[in-house]
Amino acid sequence: MASTADSATSRVAEPSLAARMSRLPSATPTQRRWLVLLGALMLFDQADLNAFAYAAPAVRAQWDLSVGDIGILTSASFFGMFVGSTAGGWLADRYGRKWTIIGATFWYSAFSLACAFAVGMVDLTIYRVLTGAGLQAMVAVLLAYVAEMFPRHLRGRIQALTLAVGLAGIPLMAWFSRFVIPTGPSAWRWIFVLGAGGVVIGIVSIWKLPESVRWQEANGRGASAAPIVEKLEREALSLFGALPEPEEEGPIVKARTSELFGRAYIRRTLVAAVMLTFLAVGFYGFNSWLPTLLVDHGLSASQSLTYTSILSLAAVPGALFAWLFIDRWERRRMLWIIESIVAVLMLVFGFTNSAVVLVASGLLITLLLQTGTAFVFTYLPEIFPTRLRGTGTGFVNGIGRIAGFGSGFLIAGVYAGLGYAAVFIMTAGAMALMGMTVGVFGERTTNRSLEQIATTTDPTEDVQARKAAGRTDEAVSPA
Repeated sequence: MASTADSATSRVAEPSLAARMSRLPSATPTQRRWLVLLGALMLFDQADLNAFAYAAPAVRAQWDLSVGDIGILTSASFFGMFVGSTAGGWLADRYGRKWTIIGATFWYSAFSLACAFAVGMVDLTIYRVLTGAGLQAMVAVLLAYVAEMFPRHLRGRIQALTLAVGLAGIPLMAWFSRFVIPTGPSAWRWIFVLGAGGVVIGIVSIWKLPESVRWQEANGRGASAAPIVEKLEREALSLFGALPEPEEEGPIVKARTSELFGRAYIRRTLVAAVMLTFLAVGFYGFNSWLPTLLVDHGLSASQSLTYTSILSLAAVPGALFAWLFIDRWERRRMLWIIESIVAVLMLVFGFTNSAVVLVASGLLITLLLQTGTAFVFTYLPEIFPTRLRGTGTGFVNGIGRIAGFGSGFLIAGVYAGLGYAAVFIMTAGAMALMGMTVGVFGERTTNRSLEQIATTTDPTEDVQARKAAGRTDEAVSPA
């Protein structure tokens, strides 16, 4: 009997797989290989996400569309993103992160290719809805996957690096458009062929990307996940010689979707949804509409593509810029500062008559928008517990995409009624409100374990706990 009791005690005391992964001092060679794949998946997602913005002036010219028609086509993708984000998160929490990511990649690639064969506005609108569903399902779940599969003290920098690789898809698509579209009235179709290239990375991921360890452990499949963790530990031991003791992070239990709206998480859900609503209006109002607005403001289609291609070069440096401080300073405060600066720059962009100021302010806007995106991509998966991470991230992303759907009609109306400068007043206001929402009401997440964040449900108690520990500020030193 004593032997049985000792065995039971040993089993209870054994650290979880999640705790063992969190103690890794750095990313191992295997994790770096995952990072390459994740970055490549994100690259084609970002290329396809921005495809229509660059194609829009040419599509409008060939099919004789109005600004309102472009608004409908732009909004179509966001409606699809709402469906994809919500469905993708639900599927990821129930059937796994890996297969949701891969399935969504195949889905959006197929319908992006279909866009290349569209014969009119109706079928192109349908294809963009379906493409958007796959794009957002993939990226929403990928964010959760990154949060779960890398050490907590590297979480922000890994998200920033994944985003930086992915954002290379924007200048890739921009410069491809710049040189291909002027070659003929239907050359815009090749943009969507390029966007469908993500299927190649999806096929590779079937064999090279494992299922999330945290998800498997939460769903009673720890035995399948254990060899992954053991391999990472062996690699870390060979690099560092010893590993710190695991810090147990608490049991993971099954989810109830209704918890998103219960007392513990309703504030987080609402803050994230409002934050992403303002972000959609400001971010996509600038990026998705800029080529069309510049043409209507007096530039030729070729000049507009040249300007936007130049601005796209700041996207990757923007995400890499976040690397310097994303795991050092509190994320919610930094988001407030970054988006406030972006708001001011958008006003400068909208009112300047100088080409130099236009390019300079546009480059800074693009850079800081992507710096902020790295923070958002890190922050969102952190605020929900593992059992709700896919569903929660997917739901609030979906709300943001509905806002993006509405913003297409809103921007078309503002431009038609109030003019070019009014569009940038609106996007600047949205970015300022986005930063204030997360800065004032958001959660403190930097350098905290996912389980610590998940169990902090009362902000007042959290402040009191930090005061009791002698901490009077929210800055966190690097791990």
